[in-house]
Amino acid sequence: MQKYKGHRKFYYLDNAAATPIDPRVLKATNLAYEKYGNPSSFNNAGRLARENMESSRKTIARFLGARPEEIVFTSSGSEANNLALVGTLGDGKKGIVSVTPIEHPSVLEPLKRIKGIKIKYIPVNKEGLVDLDVFQKMLTVHCSLVSVMYANNEIGTIEPIRKIAKIISDYNTTHRTFIVFHVDACQAAGFLDMNVQHLGADLVTFNGSKIYGPRGIGVLYIRRGIKLKSLIFGGSQEKGLRAGTENMPAIVGLAKAVSLINEQGTMNMIKLRDYTIKKLEQISGVILNGPRGDNRLANNISICVLELESENLLLELDKYGISAGSGSACTSHAVEPSHVLKAIGVPNSHINGALRFSLGRETTKKDINYLIKILPKIISDLEKRYAPKL
Repeated sequence: MQKYKGHRKFYYLDNAAATPIDPRVLKATNLAYEKYGNPSSFNNAGRLARENMESSRKTIARFLGARPEEIVFTSSGSEANNLALVGTLGDGKKGIVSVTPIEHPSVLEPLKRIKGIKIKYIPVNKEGLVDLDVFQKMLTVHCSLVSVMYANNEIGTIEPIRKIAKIISDYNTTHRTFIVFHVDACQAAGFLDMNVQHLGADLVTFNGSKIYGPRGIGVLYIRRGIKLKSLIFGGSQEKGLRAGTENMPAIVGLAKAVSLINEQGTMNMIKLRDYTIKKLEQISGVILNGPRGDNRLANNISICVLELESENLLLELDKYGISAGSGSACTSHAVEPSHVLKAIGVPNSHINGALRFSLGRETTKKDINYLIKILPKIISDLEKRYAPKL
């Protein structure tokens, strides 16, 4: 529970869309604004700014088990995904790209706009997990890139990234080819192992707004030896891959945010997640989307409320001070049903009532009990209001 002007009590359960900035991160970011020089300038102010930025790059590289020179800063996770995909494929390279049908729009949409490639979708089961046997059989020497999300933003499915990387690596070795492996880890960064040596990926994306860091900052890890084409031209910043003055205060804030990630906090959140799911499933008309247990992200709870519309549910929840989501915040105003829920076989009649509750560091059992108390009342009121007239 949080307190905001205009609300006596405010229950924020939309942390998958954006987390509040940690006060310690905000302090680090504000202090960094005092170093106002341009990191590219050859003067004292510029050198101080660059020192701050490069120190932060080292912190983020350690978080990823990478080298500092393998870290490129962007404005967001979406831009980092675009740079990874278009930077790899957008220079006239032909071939096949394999992705799951439940990727974030910032992966699916740029791929649709790249000429000369053929997109093949890796099947997932009803929990959103990749079918590894089918994936292995899908690989060909014509495949240029594979992109699989580490943890799904809508249903919380954690994909077996290491196993996928091993399949790709073995295929590359056997067939003397090179398939690039990209992982969108924006939802995973605060909860899962992000060591790129363990993951086996060539390109990894994450951002600040999902880990209590600043908004407007993203990271693309690029394994040494991988060559990308720039999307933004001008200066030579970020090894020539992203022209423009770096957002040094946000970079410093991001470094602070990764240093505050706590494994014990994740374990506590898993317990609260499972308690919430158990209580929600006791409400008539509520069904769970996605996996249970270890295959589910620590803070994710995705449900469908049968016979009701997400928009109406969210508006009613808001009246009681509860902020939730209905899927990807990037497409929350779209009319089309969730492509993720469609891909895992959820009927359209159920998808219409999709809700996502995503827990945060400040979420308490008391907050969840309030949700469990209010949601049945909301469902009952909406059913009466929109029940078909006989």
